[in-house]
Amino acid sequence: MIKVEWLYWLIGLVFVVMAVQMATDRSNPKRWTSAAFWGLLGLTFPYGTGVANATAGNGGWTLPAEPLGVAVLALIVLAGFNFLGKGVPVTTTGEQREAAAARLGNKIFIPALTIPLVAIVCASVLDESGLFESGKATLLGLGLGCIAALVVGMLVTGEKKVSVPIHSGRSMLEAMGSALLLPQLLAVLGSIFAAAGVGDQVGDIMNKVLPDDSKYLAVLAYCVGMFLFTVIMGNAFAAFPVMTAAIGWPVLIQQMHGNEPAVLAIGMLAGFAGTLCTPMAANFNIVPATLLELKDQYGPIKAQLPTGIALLGCCTVIMALFAF
Repeated sequence: MIKVEWLYWLIGLVFVVMAVQMATDRSNPKRWTSAAFWGLLGLTFPYGTGVANATAGNGGWTLPAEPLGVAVLALIVLAGFNFLGKGVPVTTTGEQREAAAARLGNKIFIPALTIPLVAIVCASVLDESGLFESGKATLLGLGLGCIAALVVGMLVTGEKKVSVPIHSGRSMLEAMGSALLLPQLLAVLGSIFAAAGVGDQVGDIMNKVLPDDSKYLAVLAYCVGMFLFTVIMGNAFAAFPVMTAAIGWPVLIQQMHGNEPAVLAIGMLAGFAGTLCTPMAANFNIVPATLLELKDQYGPIKAQLPTGIALLGCCTVIMALFAF
């Protein structure tokens, strides 16, 4: 049986390998601290397995959580004090890339399409096969899809050295920097807010402000709240537990008898509308501007803002009309 932990260990190994590459790259003025950041991050993946075993009482090795917390603080210091740098990537010339693009044409999309195809097959066909850890077929399918896409990409492009995509991935990792971790950190923040009772407090405020049995105002509050919390936190998954605990579940579902899948799915979509409109969603809005070397780092947000507002309006109307 393929366990999800194996996928995490592989991800950690990739980070460690790239950290070694950074340490040997003299073109990076901050090569040692950059290598320390990504190498330390890579080591947290297998170490986290030991912490999870100790917490849940699972079999296997157990490790104390305190060193993992210290590692997280070290990552924050390295990123917060701008100790991450990037080297000069060794790549092809513009003419060579243009020639390769002309030669490959639309074949270049085959590796990208391989990822969802493999993930769908694993989740829908192999889920009950006993090949994957129970309940983890989709996640493992995504990981296997990435591995398959790497192989397919090398076959499509005719590349024979696996070091080439690893070096290219390392260059992209350096360009993205610590913003790569922002979605995970913000998702954890949402869980912390929920555990701290922020959703309950927001719910108490909404109960005092909203008139009784005002379905449309409650829908508006839920959708706009998902939108605004996502703008603040940068991640709809972080906003979801807060706003659902405050309005979605107690008011729209329990009190007003809304259809559970419809209310929650449309509410999440309203949060995704907020993702289009915030620099906190760095991996969606800031990192692309950096990779494309746009003059205006907020250019993607400005272009997406009308769509985000329109999507919020559509979500609100659809929930009000069809979720009850």
